[in-house]
Amino acid sequence: MKSTLPELEELPDATIRYQAGFLDAEKAGACFETLYRDTPWRQDPIRIFGKTYPQPRLTALYGNNGKSYSYSGIEMQPHPFTPLLQELLEKVSGATGQEYTTCLLNLYRDGSDSNGWHADNEPELGQNPAIASLSLGSPRIFHLKHRQRKDLRVRLLLEPGSLLLMAGATQHHWLHQLPKTRRPIGPRINLTFRKIY
Repeated sequence: MKSTLPELEELPDATIRYQAGFLDAEKAGACFETLYRDTPWRQDPIRIFGKTYPQPRLTALYGNNGKSYSYSGIEMQPHPFTPLLQELLEKVSGATGQEYTTCLLNLYRDGSDSNGWHADNEPELGQNPAIASLSLGSPRIFHLKHRQRKDLRVRLLLEPGSLLLMAGATQHHWLHQLPKTRRPIGPRINLTFRKIY
């Protein structure tokens, strides 16, 4: 299958696509309310430079192959997909031309919740993983930067109902983050679909 998402822009060493309005406002709002209310959110401790802190967001893992997912010293066991997540999985797979087994959900409760610079390059994701991120709730700024070329940086507003795909060699050459903001902002959920081998 081929992706139907438009290219974000011509970026070296990356395949990045973005579509605003992938879900219409009514559907995006309904999905946010259901997931915010019904997801078994958890806050894991995360180890940074030898110190342990509460992770600055809440998470939940769903999967259809029973395989765990590990990152930053955290190992998560998947819940089975709900009907809503299965529906979104199929819609995202169709649009991106990729197969996914797993969805990691992140809840950013306000502007003080964040995700620091990282790449989704864990061994269980394979050589060139495709990561599709569906945004719901409040819009947030998303940053990308090239690992070697310090002049290459991208700033993108992830709107509710939007879909971002990072594929190909992106995770080898680029880092991404969702930074903190002091602006008053409501909660955001993003669903990150990925394939675990």
